[in-house]
Amino acid sequence: MENYFNYFTEIEERFQQRRGALSLLSPLDWALMEIWKDAGIPLEAVIRGIDASFDKWEQRPKRTRKINGLAYCAQEVLAAAEEMKEAAVGGKLQAKESAAFEAAVVIAFLRGNADELERASLPESAQNVAAECTAGLREVATGFELAAPQMEDVERRMTVMEEKLIAAILAGTPESALLQVRAEADRDLAPYRGRMTAPQIEQLHKQYVQKRLLEQHRLPRLSLFYMQ
Repeated sequence: MENYFNYFTEIEERFQQRRGALSLLSPLDWALMEIWKDAGIPLEAVIRGIDASFDKWEQRPKRTRKINGLAYCAQEVLAAAEEMKEAAVGGKLQAKESAAFEAAVVIAFLRGNADELERASLPESAQNVAAECTAGLREVATGFELAAPQMEDVERRMTVMEEKLIAAILAGTPESALLQVRAEADRDLAPYRGRMTAPQIEQLHKQYVQKRLLEQHRLPRLSLFYMQ
């Protein structure tokens, strides 16, 4: 299995390296990385796509604009993923084992997120779900003290918790606040609509809105992808 725990970090580092600047990635960039991860696009394909995009940009006689976001690389990433699939016809890609984390690191991550959820100020509609997630995080952390479970199983549970929490927050967010966030998403996505398909834009828009709502409530991401 691919070492997906480094997925976001390696993409961020490669993009910054090729761009020649250590500017922070935007919420749009992080949402796009989540889409790639959820779609099962290998890290290697993303790296190839980033390199191909910058290689083509650097070959242009006139480079009036810099590559300011990962969305510019979207088509090359998808093309690289397709090439990898075609290369694998007639055989299987050998999976790489994910790096093992010390149990203490996982436990600290889970309990730290539980503490943040417990302190968060949330809409009434989300409070019960947040309490359930808090208890679930601590339960999983205790499980690691007894015997380390399969990381894939833990990640699935974290994903379910986060989806329930986001749904509850959406239900309790005033319409005016949601309209503002969606307007921000529309504005930020506008320059990239010509580079992605309609389903990609729709999914990216959804991820963007969810990420912004979590940030507004100062809520942690529960996925193990965000473990440092």
